[in-house]
Amino acid sequence: MYGLDGIILTLGGLLLLTPVIIVALRQRGKTQRAEAVLAREQEYRRLTEMALTTQELTDQKLLLISTQLADMRTRVESMERILKDVE
Repeated sequence: MYGLDGIILTLGGLLLLTPVIIVALRQRGKTQRAEAVLAREQEYRRLTEMALTTQELTDQKLLLISTQLADMRTRVESMERILKDVE
């Protein structure tokens, strides 16, 4: 039906297409892995930025609390002096 020429042509085509398909699949896999690495790095970068922002806010609040505590300490010391003077 197809003859020897048809079989040889089919096998030759398969032999030529197989490496092309293999290379294409490998490249696709490498591309997907590279995209996954990039996405992971971007997520780490985002998490790092969030951590830095949180740390900055914590530092600001700590400074505010320290200032308020120092003010309260000054007021308490002043009240203690007044109470000692009254005695």
